[in-house]
Amino acid sequence: MVNRILFVAIFICIAITGRAQQKRFSFSAPKMGSPFSIIFYSDDSAKATRIAKQCFTLVDSFVFIFSDYIDSSELSKLSASAGIKSSAVKLSPAMYDILFQAKKAFDKSEGAFDITIGPLSKFWRKFRKAKQFPTIEAVRATKKLIGFNNLILDTLNKKLTLTQPGMQLDLGGIAQGYIAQKIIDFLTIQDIKHALVNASGDIVMNDAPPGLNGWTVGVNVPETKEELLPQTLLMHNKAVSTSGDAYQYIEHEGKRYSHIIDPRTGYGVSFQRNVTVIAGDGTTADWLATACSILSIKKAKKLATNLGADVLIGEIKKGKLIFNSTKGFERYQK
Repeated sequence: MVNRILFVAIFICIAITGRAQQKRFSFSAPKMGSPFSIIFYSDDSAKATRIAKQCFTLVDSFVFIFSDYIDSSELSKLSASAGIKSSAVKLSPAMYDILFQAKKAFDKSEGAFDITIGPLSKFWRKFRKAKQFPTIEAVRATKKLIGFNNLILDTLNKKLTLTQPGMQLDLGGIAQGYIAQKIIDFLTIQDIKHALVNASGDIVMNDAPPGLNGWTVGVNVPETKEELLPQTLLMHNKAVSTSGDAYQYIEHEGKRYSHIIDPRTGYGVSFQRNVTVIAGDGTTADWLATACSILSIKKAKKLATNLGADVLIGEIKKGKLIFNSTKGFERYQK
């Protein structure tokens, strides 16, 4: 699971005059182990509170489907069915939807994004916690438990089969962006047109705040937790996600391995890189940030461009910070 480096969003409040004054409301609750924040504008405080409660209830319903920390979640039950003969499992609409998008992500990223990485995620989490480095044999044995080719998604009957015993799905690199997008979609249906959702750094927004040109978002300097780049981002009706290894990594023989695991090798990536993705929806921004953290810079930029997204990659080489980005990224920088 990719722990996101939190964006710092900067919001400027102004008074709006008219028949109904739009006020800024902010709500936050701990979800998925991190703050889940919702900001929107409304002319009715009672309505705002009611809608916020509905949003958090909706978040909880998705968490109960996608979490691998809840034994009774749909995801955990799917993983428990791995390797059992005639174990095609009927999927809920939300689970089918996210798995279908995960399959597209796997195909488009040439295997860099793979939700079957669960066994490796838990494996490396254990060794990071123990501050030990595993043997090559242990990594290879665990790597045999992953592979999207061992997952059969029946698109006609909306069922899933995990053919390999020991498989475990991990939606950590896609679920937060997916949920954030669903909350923005819900708010839009509720006629909340000026809103921003921040799911632990996966940010999705609709229209700009009243009277402004967009939402202003600050981005962390690579390898830091609090320091921001001097240029902020200004946008609306977009999604932003970032990934990096400032929070979790393991060192071995002078080499640093990120918590972002390359499913093709079984090891965490060894380069120091922060990736910021701007895309049209939260799901794409989320998984693309992970994929671009693994792929070469050339392939990452090409993938983002093909998806109509933009990416900024900050990489530390020989102590120097170097930035690479798609051509369209600079239009969001202010």
